[in-house]
Amino acid sequence: MNASFTTSGSLFLRRALLLDAAASGAMGVLLLLAASPLEVWLGLPTALLRGAGLVLLPFAAWVAWIAARDSLSRRMVGAVIVVNVLWALDSELLLFTGWVEPTTLGYAFVLAQAVVVAGLAEAQYVGLRRSSSRSGDLLSASKGV
Repeated sequence: MNASFTTSGSLFLRRALLLDAAASGAMGVLLLLAASPLEVWLGLPTALLRGAGLVLLPFAAWVAWIAARDSLSRRMVGAVIVVNVLWALDSELLLFTGWVEPTTLGYAFVLAQAVVVAGLAEAQYVGLRRSSSRSGDLLSASKGV
């Protein structure tokens, strides 16, 4: 099993990664710059919101870097998928453990972003599966075999 594959057969995966990077970056900036007003509306602590923003910015840069490479590493894409699944699960866990007391809008915000992140993970998984099923042919063709 090859550790990477050419991107010519993985446009869907590349777009899913780029969408993830853009959404994560935008959310990171929002959470960093607007944590205080968001705390009032969402009922989530400013430190939690800023901390999430600080985590999202390097994550977004890493995902963008992966998506921009000439060949995509299955392991790196798999790691992005795992991080996204964990983020979605942790978001739900945050709401149902009593660690925070969000407003109704806060519940909706956390659940909505968890659904979006889970959807991105699913799209990336589908893209990875599609790319993996074609990668043998693409790699052989690119070597002139």
